Amino acid sequence: MDDYAVQGIDISHHQQKIDWKKVAQQGIDFAFVKATEGSEHQDTLFPKFWKEIKEAGMTRGAYHFFSPYSPALDQAKHFAEVVQLEKGDLPPVLDAEITGKLQKKTLRENALIWLEAVEAHYGVKPIIYTNQKFYLSHFTGEEFDGYPIWIARYNSPNNPPFIPFGRQWSFWQYGDCGHLEGIKGCVDFNVFRGEREKFENLLYKSAFRDSLSVQNRPL
Repeated sequence: MDDYAVQGIDISHHQQKIDWKKVAQQGIDFAFVKATEGSEHQDTLFPKFWKEIKEAGMTRGAYHFFSPYSPALDQAKHFAEVVQLEKGDLPPVLDAEITGKLQKKTLRENALIWLEAVEAHYGVKPIIYTNQKFYLSHFTGEEFDGYPIWIARYNSPNNPPFIPFGRQWSFWQYGDCGHLEGIKGCVDFNVFRGEREKFENLLYKSAFRDSLSVQNRPL
């Protein structure tokens, strides 16, 4: 994937011990790390990884695994309690991959509750992460047009994700079992669509906000 100027990975506690300085020396520019899931769970290694990524001079981002089994606003509040963004961090990420027993309409409404609440709190539009099939079935439509898209699609580098209606993806998770020095076992590989200047324009710049609220999206 050398055609892309900005390269990254995403990780969670499954990667366990990581030598971030070694990772950074291999041309990895950014790392997304799992922070929370549902309304109560925090990834056990998030605080450690969050600190170490920055110390290694890499750009960091935090993601929330969305659960269909707890209220969306509670999940947004939980994420905001765990993750304090600083200047130069990537926007928050909503990782939406499962529906549980939720109907499509309800899942879309709940996702918007989380997205709007988190945007109100941090002052920046979150990123939506999902696979291409899930995106096409649940996240098309003008309600989601303003959010950067991160698509998981594992195939040929000559066959990137397809986003309809003139939209473009911002991040592509193109591999789920890459290998790097400093990480034992598999790690997900990602690229950013665009030059480094465009990537830097996406980074967090605003001051952290004190309150978390959502408007026009009642639970």
